[in-house]
Amino acid sequence: MESSLLFQLIVNGLIVGTLYGVVAMCFVLIYKSTQVVNFAQGEFLLIGAWTCWWLVTSMALPFWVAFPLTFVFMMVFGIAIQMLVLRPMIGEPVISVIMVTIGLSIFFQAVVKSIFGVWAQPFPEIFPVKSVNVLGLQVQPAYLMSLVVSVVIMVAFAWFFKYSRMGLAMRATAFNQQVAQSLGISVKNVFAMAWAISAMVSALAGVVVGMVNGVSSALSFFGIKVFPAVIVGGLDSIIGAVIGGLIIGLLENLAEYVDGQYLHLGNLYTVAPFYVLVVILMIKPYGLFGTKTIERV
Repeated sequence: MESSLLFQLIVNGLIVGTLYGVVAMCFVLIYKSTQVVNFAQGEFLLIGAWTCWWLVTSMALPFWVAFPLTFVFMMVFGIAIQMLVLRPMIGEPVISVIMVTIGLSIFFQAVVKSIFGVWAQPFPEIFPVKSVNVLGLQVQPAYLMSLVVSVVIMVAFAWFFKYSRMGLAMRATAFNQQVAQSLGISVKNVFAMAWAISAMVSALAGVVVGMVNGVSSALSFFGIKVFPAVIVGGLDSIIGAVIGGLIIGLLENLAEYVDGQYLHLGNLYTVAPFYVLVVILMIKPYGLFGTKTIERV
């Protein structure tokens, strides 16, 4: 019985870890392009989930229509935030831009609560069954959908950065903004595209978590939960974001197993990733795959 429970938690950890990895890539994407840590990332999940929920419930659209429409809305939303709020901050100290993202987080929280209220709302039933048997394990269809979509997004990211013109422009901008601009690359367009992609991909995670746990302001905490995955993998590494997400997803579920079977502390599931974060930062301050910066005086 214990071994089957452990196997179930490991599978759940891998599935949730892919979702963490996808959101972690959004953190890395914005950081590599703009050198800014977006502390409003969790609110992107929240807004995406509420948008899809509203389209399905109030507008009575089928989920398979509402879902891509949510992506379109979040793309426009991300570009608008970058153009109207963050573009005027170009050239300002990084700490000022980070404080702006924190202000956006608080502002979005207040706006969403004023529109949709503070109570969690269940997502309408999308799939005809509540669970699917996979190798003897019961897995929710929403998580299976997220696994497939997350893997597709990861492959798309790899192709995008290696072969597409905009992906190459983003890599050049991340390396050196002034050099990229001298080569004719529009740094402003790169920034806008980075925020658009980040908003769209975050919406995927928001919708999936909302389908499982209901849509509420608690979704924004998902961005904080993903932050250890970003730091563990390395703040400027896309591959590190994916691996960091898988590590944190597995760690959470293994901590739940150890806590439930042996320790009985009650909160190890929540705090274990942050303990590991502190340990890894003590050993490798730049994360497992982060680029080490050497400053000469």
